[in-house]
Amino acid sequence: MNSKIISLYKNKLSEINKLSQTRKLVLTSRNNNSIVTRNEKTLISFSCNDYLGLSKNKEVVKASIRATKQYGSGSGASRLVSGNNPLYEKLEHLLATYKKSEGACVFGSGYLTNTGIIPALSSNKDILLYDELSHSSTNIGIKLSSAKSINFKHNDSNHVESLLKKYRQKYFHCFILTEGVFSMDGDRGKIKELAFLANKYNASIILDDAHGFGVLGNGRGSLHEYTPIPEILVQMGTLSKAIGSYGGFVTASKTIIRLLHNKARSLIYTTGLPPGSLAASIKSLEIIMSNSKITNKPYQYAKLFCKIAKLPTPESSIVSIIMHSEENAIKASKLFEKYGYYIGAIRPPTVPINTSRLRFTFSSAHKKKDIINLAEHAKNILKRLN
Repeated sequence: MNSKIISLYKNKLSEINKLSQTRKLVLTSRNNNSIVTRNEKTLISFSCNDYLGLSKNKEVVKASIRATKQYGSGSGASRLVSGNNPLYEKLEHLLATYKKSEGACVFGSGYLTNTGIIPALSSNKDILLYDELSHSSTNIGIKLSSAKSINFKHNDSNHVESLLKKYRQKYFHCFILTEGVFSMDGDRGKIKELAFLANKYNASIILDDAHGFGVLGNGRGSLHEYTPIPEILVQMGTLSKAIGSYGGFVTASKTIIRLLHNKARSLIYTTGLPPGSLAASIKSLEIIMSNSKITNKPYQYAKLFCKIAKLPTPESSIVSIIMHSEENAIKASKLFEKYGYYIGAIRPPTVPINTSRLRFTFSSAHKKKDIINLAEHAKNILKRLN
């Protein structure tokens, strides 16, 4: 073993520890109704992206078990070799139908989706304009692209237009990248304004709607909050949050879908999803498509929490409370744990320095009484730490 390199890594860990940014994997057992067992404590979790509670739905679990018994525990190869299970066709058809799109393509994860589609769709003749708070997967996808890239101030359409005026004519095509719901702040992207600019300057929008799909627009996603629906080139979503399974997907024109089959490296060179995951996603989608009431609860609960806790009205089912320092965020998280709740403390580098926060996520699986109690505790904890 190279002692010098190990010593270097120990120093890196020491530096992280000094910044109160050390992360540890904690064994967590998830039960029904958002109950988790963590650090030998039974807690109500408000730190899970299972927005509709479908990962614990009996019919979803049964569907996964049936598919595993029929097809096995794994796919055996990449989709283009021999791992394109028949369930893919049904799932992609459902996704395209539900999202009102020509076609859909399922990837191995949401992260793999963004890292695959961005370099596949862009070239060195193009420019990518992306929100400065874009997800890590978007940033990696941009780095893998040969296109010119510039970030714009968060949700600042005026800044986007100034960049379009300066750079648009210098490049063959321009892509504007934003999100339906930003995962760390819970605010919505300026889709309508950006769609207007895209039309004005002959650009195209790539929308990451991982945290909007299944929750906003009666479940169809952020775009369906608008009438008329803004024009988007590609929508990205995930099957691991509201759907309660695993994987990622895009919906787009059939031409784009065929292009991704041939150019998206994270699709071409990744083993296909386990059949059980595909079947679970299909059943979850069928549940959502036949019962839109379930999709409205997370956002309703988030608004109820904020009303009682005297916080600004949220824009999604994600509520972030900025605690500024890492120490304050960790202290607040531990206080909630004392009262029986698990609220994750989000710290740099996930979020900018001095914006450490508590991130609450609300699910259809939560109980109203627990949300009311949580809000009352939040008021007291914030008073104590401010």
